[in-house]
Amino acid sequence: MAEWSWVVYTVLEVLIAVACCLGNVLVVCAVCVGIRDSLREPTFCFLVSLAVADFLVGVAAVPLAVVLDGWVSLTPDLCLLLSCVVLVLTQASVLSLLAIAVDRYLRLHIPLRYKALATQRRTWLAVSLCWILSCLLGFTPLFGWNNYSSLTSDSTNTSSSSFISPPCTFLSVISLPFMVYFNFLGCVMAPLLVMTLLYVRIFWSLQGRLKESCPQAQASLLRERRLACSLALVLILFASCWIPLHLMNCLLLSHGPQAVTRGTLYTGILLSHANSAINPVVYAYRIPKIQEDHTLTKRYHGVILSEGCLSFEFMGHSRTKM
Repeated sequence: MAEWSWVVYTVLEVLIAVACCLGNVLVVCAVCVGIRDSLREPTFCFLVSLAVADFLVGVAAVPLAVVLDGWVSLTPDLCLLLSCVVLVLTQASVLSLLAIAVDRYLRLHIPLRYKALATQRRTWLAVSLCWILSCLLGFTPLFGWNNYSSLTSDSTNTSSSSFISPPCTFLSVISLPFMVYFNFLGCVMAPLLVMTLLYVRIFWSLQGRLKESCPQAQASLLRERRLACSLALVLILFASCWIPLHLMNCLLLSHGPQAVTRGTLYTGILLSHANSAINPVVYAYRIPKIQEDHTLTKRYHGVILSEGCLSFEFMGHSRTKM
């Protein structure tokens, strides 16, 4: 890839990282401070977990994506460890989204038992379990399913006299079969399919109840449907941003390195990272309780303007209101 193209890629990564950090910090502040008693509701606890994962994408995953592009020489052990951190953060997002879907499903289908079941203690235990599982699944390559042996042998052959570590890249240490069969199909697609089925059941049930309910109950059901639509939108955006990159990995595995150009791969990486910057926009403009905390909407809008990220054209409508 031409040097100027790499500069453009790096600049875009920096802008995405800044948007991820500032946007998701505002989300956490809005939920924890701006909205009274919001953390008593399991959905908002899981949203905070997702926002923390998105914040860490800006703090860690984006810088690592630039570093793990062959521009620095690291020992194979350190290269593998840093690559696994990226996998952990992706998995934390997937499991947080799954927890949100399960929570909304239980709230709708067992309303009488829901409050007794979804206590604050159990909710935070579920959040902790999501992160523990994310670490176990994300750090799986450390236990053997990796390219470590081939990398160390190449390092030994090429640097026996100079002792210089080879350039560190993500796919030099992370196995493509692992990325396709374990990470994509097992850890991403399987949860996405479960979440899709849950939301289909949720919308189907809400539609039936809206037809049968009295006018007094319809207002509550409409609020539930609006929230479900917003959360489903977060899920759709996640799938839309991440699946292209995983499909590129499938092509690389089946057809070799020539199947995907470096520019296309960089576009997929940028798209996956942009998902973490888009989520706060969805929270601010689609979720009613966060909408009530107007400081998030105004501040995040200011952040986007200050960065010059005017691609979010639909923000123009909110600008006329402020």
